[in-house]
Amino acid sequence: MRRRSSALIILLLGVTGAFAQTQPGFRFIDITKSAGIRFTHNTGAFGKKYLPETLGPGAAFLDFDNDGWQDILLQNGMDWPGHKRKRTTPALYRNNRNGTFSDVTKASGLDFEIYGMGIAAADFNNDGFVDVFLSAVGQSRLLMNTGKGTFVDVTRKAGLFGKEAFSTSALWFDYDKDGRSDLFVANYVRWSPDQDVFCSIDGKTKTYCTPEAYRGATVWLFRNRGEGGFEDVTARAGLLDMSSKSLGVAMLDYDNDSWPDLVVANDTQPNKLYRNQRDGTFAEIGVRAGLAFSEEGKARAGMGVDAAYFDGTDTPGIAVTNFFNEMMGLYRPVKGGGYSDEAPRTLVGKATRRTLGFGCFFFDANLDGFLDLLVANGHIDDVAARVRDDVKYAQPPHLFLNDTKGVFRDIAAELGVDFAQPKVARGAAYGDIDNDGDPDVLITTNGGPAYLFRNDLTVGNRSVRLQLVGAKSNRSAIGAVVRYPGGARVVKTGSSYLSQSELPLTIGLNGRDSLANVTIDWPSGVRTQTGTIRSGERVTLFEDKGVVR
Repeated sequence: MRRRSSALIILLLGVTGAFAQTQPGFRFIDITKSAGIRFTHNTGAFGKKYLPETLGPGAAFLDFDNDGWQDILLQNGMDWPGHKRKRTTPALYRNNRNGTFSDVTKASGLDFEIYGMGIAAADFNNDGFVDVFLSAVGQSRLLMNTGKGTFVDVTRKAGLFGKEAFSTSALWFDYDKDGRSDLFVANYVRWSPDQDVFCSIDGKTKTYCTPEAYRGATVWLFRNRGEGGFEDVTARAGLLDMSSKSLGVAMLDYDNDSWPDLVVANDTQPNKLYRNQRDGTFAEIGVRAGLAFSEEGKARAGMGVDAAYFDGTDTPGIAVTNFFNEMMGLYRPVKGGGYSDEAPRTLVGKATRRTLGFGCFFFDANLDGFLDLLVANGHIDDVAARVRDDVKYAQPPHLFLNDTKGVFRDIAAELGVDFAQPKVARGAAYGDIDNDGDPDVLITTNGGPAYLFRNDLTVGNRSVRLQLVGAKSNRSAIGAVVRYPGGARVVKTGSSYLSQSELPLTIGLNGRDSLANVTIDWPSGVRTQTGTIRSGERVTLFEDKGVVR
């Protein structure tokens, strides 16, 4: 990969925060149609302008049949009661291992109606098969994988029935380190059709309300008791907060104590950083850590969130997408245990000020060993585009390429016309659908199709693929940290917006032949090391048995 002189790079960094132009080294090819993904999101809209209709569906990559290939799960809405026009359900696509997918929604037992929002997938009962939580407006669903290609609704049996809300993003994590995956659910506002508020620009025509029109709602934490049951420990854990309006959640180890913490993106309310106190409770330190507000002291419209080791430090940085004219937050760790929002002083802030971001995630798009950042954009209401000339309903995405020093440049326009096409985007996730070692991308749109983009590398970078399996730790190995010279990756669920990326880890080698000196810190406290892993290898790392090729 050619670069201009180091002197010029230093000059550009010092003056503008930019870096020299380089070739991306990859392109995103729209293979939605050829892959057999036939999906359209149903908002249920019929003219009443109900708030959930603006927020769109989530998406997930998961290997539900344990064949080593990533399958696709898409959330969906439904028509509102009394206004039925068609029947719509979530959609599960099985990977055929030849570049195509088959719709197995009905055969898998997922052909039920739900006003769906988010997806969180993990093996909650440690039986070796990934299970699924579907958040919804109303009653969310917990679906247990039978291991026979089907799912069974265990919501009532698990003790989650009757917990109805406007639920959004969710994630699995083992907050108490007992070897079982617990469930965290973000809730937005207290809304129902009966409580719908009339909002209008001209006093006559109804428009979609902003969240300020509704009271907030607390998040939920459900502790996994084993034997398939959960208990609501929200209040006991110190998470009860009826002022929150939560849309995104990500797991991280903020203080490097090997216990999982949480960062929650709130819409028009302060973002929250929940520090795990290692006794079953959390302390909220968002203000102290510098994550709660913008630099102007304003609570922004937080939508999506992700956390990752993207700048070479031992503390994860954080990205939070926000509303039009707010720019996204790009938080880097600083001395003293806090964060500084670097977006206002970099190209990230400039690029995102005029877009409205939802899904976002860090991933190594070009396999150079450094994490890049994707942001999916789209406005909430087409009325805004008719009122203001500078606002567009459909908006192009951002793909911020990491220059290997944690400095980002938006190269979305260079990755192919289909990828750069404006969309009313919402959820976003990544996964290697063809097992060629590079991450592919899935993006959902509000009231429209889902898009599957294949990553085609044009440089010779390669990677290693690691699948972690816990023993004393939770089976999905959520919270495990893989450390290697120059970087670290975490096995996690959630992040982005309503969506989940694949559980296996892809580590780019930037032309190197192998990855050596790999250390795994498991959630149980066990530390293991591996020998050299050659480029192109896909290996399974067992907590109790070591490497299996």
